Amino acid sequence: MAAAGHMRGLLRVPPGWRCGSCRARSSAAACPPAGQVRQAFLRFFQEQHGHRLVPSAPVRPRGDPGLLFVNAGMNQFKPILLGTAHPRSELAQYQRVVNSQKCVRAGGKHNDLDDVGRDVYHHTFFEMLGNWSFGDYFKEEACGMAWELLTQIYEIPKDHLYITYFGGDASLGLSPDEETRDIWLSLGVPPSHVLPFPLRENFWEMGETGPCGPCTEIHYDHVGGSRHAAGLVNQDSPDVVEIWNLVFMQYSRETDGSLRPLPQHHVDTGMGLERLVTVLQSKRSNYDTDLFTPILDAIHKGCGGPGYQGLVGAADVGSVNMAYRVVADHVRTLSVCIADGVYPGMSGAELVLRRILRRAVRFCFEVLHAPPGFLASLVPAVVEVLGDTYPELRKNTNQIMNIINDNEAAFLSSLLRGRRIIDRTLQQMGPSKLFPVEVAWSLYGNLGFPLDLIGLMIEEKGIQLDWAALDQLAQEDAKRKARTHQAEQLEGSGVRLDVHSLAQLQRDGVPTTDDSPKYAYTLGQNGRYAFSPCQATILMLYKDQSLQKEVGAGQRCGVLLDRTSFYAEQGGQAHDRGYLVLLGQQDVLFPVESVQFSGGYVIHEVTAPETLQAGDQVLLFVDEAQRLACMVNHTATHLLSFALRRVLGDQTEQRGSHVTAEQLRFDFSTQAPVTTQQLQEVEGVIQEVVDQNEIVYMAEVPLALASGIQGLRTMDEVYPDPVRVVSVGVPIESALMPNSQAAMQTSVELCCGTHLLQTGAVQDLTITSERQLVKGISRIIAVTREQAKLAREVGQSLAKEVDSLSARVKQGSSSLPEVQSLSKEVGHLTEEVGNTVMPQWQRRELQAILKALQRAANTAIRKLEIRQAAEKAQGLLEKHSKQPVIIDTISSDSLSILMKVVNQLCDKSPGASVLLLSPQASGEVLCACQVSKSALPTFSAADWALAVCTHMGGNAGGSGIVAKGTGNTKDLQGALTAALEFARSRL
Repeated sequence: MAAAGHMRGLLRVPPGWRCGSCRARSSAAACPPAGQVRQAFLRFFQEQHGHRLVPSAPVRPRGDPGLLFVNAGMNQFKPILLGTAHPRSELAQYQRVVNSQKCVRAGGKHNDLDDVGRDVYHHTFFEMLGNWSFGDYFKEEACGMAWELLTQIYEIPKDHLYITYFGGDASLGLSPDEETRDIWLSLGVPPSHVLPFPLRENFWEMGETGPCGPCTEIHYDHVGGSRHAAGLVNQDSPDVVEIWNLVFMQYSRETDGSLRPLPQHHVDTGMGLERLVTVLQSKRSNYDTDLFTPILDAIHKGCGGPGYQGLVGAADVGSVNMAYRVVADHVRTLSVCIADGVYPGMSGAELVLRRILRRAVRFCFEVLHAPPGFLASLVPAVVEVLGDTYPELRKNTNQIMNIINDNEAAFLSSLLRGRRIIDRTLQQMGPSKLFPVEVAWSLYGNLGFPLDLIGLMIEEKGIQLDWAALDQLAQEDAKRKARTHQAEQLEGSGVRLDVHSLAQLQRDGVPTTDDSPKYAYTLGQNGRYAFSPCQATILMLYKDQSLQKEVGAGQRCGVLLDRTSFYAEQGGQAHDRGYLVLLGQQDVLFPVESVQFSGGYVIHEVTAPETLQAGDQVLLFVDEAQRLACMVNHTATHLLSFALRRVLGDQTEQRGSHVTAEQLRFDFSTQAPVTTQQLQEVEGVIQEVVDQNEIVYMAEVPLALASGIQGLRTMDEVYPDPVRVVSVGVPIESALMPNSQAAMQTSVELCCGTHLLQTGAVQDLTITSERQLVKGISRIIAVTREQAKLAREVGQSLAKEVDSLSARVKQGSSSLPEVQSLSKEVGHLTEEVGNTVMPQWQRRELQAILKALQRAANTAIRKLEIRQAAEKAQGLLEKHSKQPVIIDTISSDSLSILMKVVNQLCDKSPGASVLLLSPQASGEVLCACQVSKSALPTFSAADWALAVCTHMGGNAGGSGIVAKGTGNTKDLQGALTAALEFARSRL
């Protein structure tokens, strides 16, 4: 066993774990723990083949709005593959990389959610082991490393392994990947174990466009021995499973569907840790490995009942084993996502996580009969399994448990409401055997009710769901969301250089854009900012995804300059606006519509009124008012971030921001909802720094040095090196000093944005909106300067209106129309306060006052209506004394009063059934009725009202006891006669 000894010496793993010895082990020998399997993979590539170990990215995608979750190891490296990585960033230096990436496949293109639990190998969360080459090694080295690791380090028997390769595609003009086939044969793999497969199986694509290429997959036969299992490869056999995919990115899929060779070849491999551990621990199910058994044991211990037996399908009576798998998988996903800042919510990834949580809770309660709080109690078991590899799980354990508990409680409340809605709907359905699809969709969309649970609940009553109609609604909803997403992408889109053009620029030695002039501005003694002029040379033009030397008049194109004073959209700050002019031709303006940054090049999107050529000299004019407004709002964003941490605590972390000339948006994590008082305190902290007119220091600093600043605010982003540091009131040199506490007392952040040179220009900041996006993450919208002043003035004006209205409501009135008018005024003012730009703290105070006023007005209306109803009921009682059926007309201003008259008549005349009509000036006739309980079920109020209102050309609804409706008729006597005849036919 020389290979095993080699592995022990080089990779420093304990001696008893070899896969070969595991298969032929004595009963006392142990299989390799999952942690050692993971470490052996990482160390093999890191120490033996010179790969750089890169930490897993969070499962929240970084700068990729088209992706719900990180679902593959390649996600964090997309800027390298697309050539858009900042040339000074660490990312751009990567050549050989290895990592274990946290992945979630639920929702979107890759969605395994509905399969989880039904079998023993699907998961929503899994770990992807991968090694990467960015323009370094290619097919031969990648295959050789993979074969060495599997057969020599992990000691997997060679006859258990089958290799697939791309068999070609005539329609695309692609020949079979015989190069890869020959590499495997040269490594000693028998020809019978090297199999060609078509495009669908062995050609990998990032998306509809972008890098792609043939792949070669390694499959493992669990049975092995002397049998030949080639016929089971790619046949969804549980005996023969894919364990590793090696992708060779050598093409780019263009927008017209064609394939174009990539300027650089890359290798992207992915091997699911769960499946690998299953193989090495001689198991047939991922759930039987030590990645899951501690969690399954915790489930059994927590809820009692039968233990996990690994049963599937019909053998799994009562779906108990499926429930074990669902809960174990989902609690892993919930723990990892919440630790990475993705919380259950109402849209996008948050909505998917909400569904995962509710699915887990449903199985806990409906199948495992677990107590409340059970799901969160499993989090420590997850942390025990994964916490050493992903320390953020240990750091956030309590927060994970609290969020799961809060969401579970909310779902159980929804579950009760949903049951009531289903029961009421079933009562009102009549003879139909199909549950109303609109109700089911509403339960799913508004209450987060799983559709499969609705199906189960109504099937128990002998009713069916129209699944086809539900699918149609789901498709329409998906199309609507896709249109919205497409519109959002178009709104934020601009001309971006494609991977081929970027490579051509680099090949041709075109230098990246010098955009340092964007920081060239000064603050004069008069308090005005002066922006330095900028002259530049057109290096290249970009149109129809190709670099061009000339673009004609009237054409839209991207202009690539050697230098620019325009700010390209990045770091959450909107791009500059402005225009270009050709030197010596000042009367023709080329308006700049967007400015984008790709791979170090800044591209200015213009529609050329005249011909542009490479070599032309241009003068750049930035819209100074728009730029200054962005500078004000960006500096204000930093002050807001600092103030929130000062008021809410250091655990408050930025989750995202967006700065425009009009406003700033800031998302942040928080332990509890932000109170009205805290909003005022935050504004106070900011105003203090603004009033002090602090100097804003900015400097480029080596990334390693900047990262050592205590109290530094950073985001999960890839920063260039050196990085720009922005410090308010404290010189950068002071913040950089060893053990300096200076940054703890002010705002110090890494930021490429443009900022004020002194804080006084902010003048004022008003938070105009604060709301929770999901539990634990809030969003603030704020305005500055004149907009903030105006918002405060509007707030004061509305406050005076509320005070005046409050006095009139408290004064009271005995006139019902007057009180009703006051109630409408309260409603209108409530709507105005809710929709007007004003300080959020003041909005909340006014809303609280208006809510109390609305209650007071409603109470006054109800009392006056009851008094009126009592008077009318008394007159009718004297007229129809002791009659079993009372049918009449009265004058009434509203259906509400009419119902109250009917109710009081029935109270004062027990056993009577009453129907009253009230003609209105508009010609409409109101109808209200109540039937004595003793007359049920032959005499129904709903049927009575419907018969009368139908006679009047209207409609009605209600229950067996009370009902109401409307009609339109001049023949009131005919309606009264119809009411009497209906009552006689039922009594």
